[in-house]
Amino acid sequence: MAHTILLVQPGVNPESRTYSDYESVNECMEGVCKIYEEHLKRRNPNTPTITYDISQLFDFVDQLSDLSCLVYQKSTNTYAPYNKDWIKEKIYILLRQAAGHTD
Repeated sequence: MAHTILLVQPGVNPESRTYSDYESVNECMEGVCKIYEEHLKRRNPNTPTITYDISQLFDFVDQLSDLSCLVYQKSTNTYAPYNKDWIKEKIYILLRQAAGHTD
């Protein structure tokens, strides 16, 4: 359970920057999925159920101007930065576990 801060900049405008904080990396990855789901709901307001596959989620992540995480490192009492590729890897692992697959 490492405190995690999610930094998001959806567009090129620096004013669009936001952040959220989570109690764990997994909660943060679920937060990224929720951001994408909210995006889909805004684009498809009349669709009762939203479905997507992981490649669509990853395309969305890639289209964001910036997305990164700061994960608390207890041993050094600091936050370590992680980029989009790391975030996509963690989302992939989370979704595989949710689907009942284990490696």
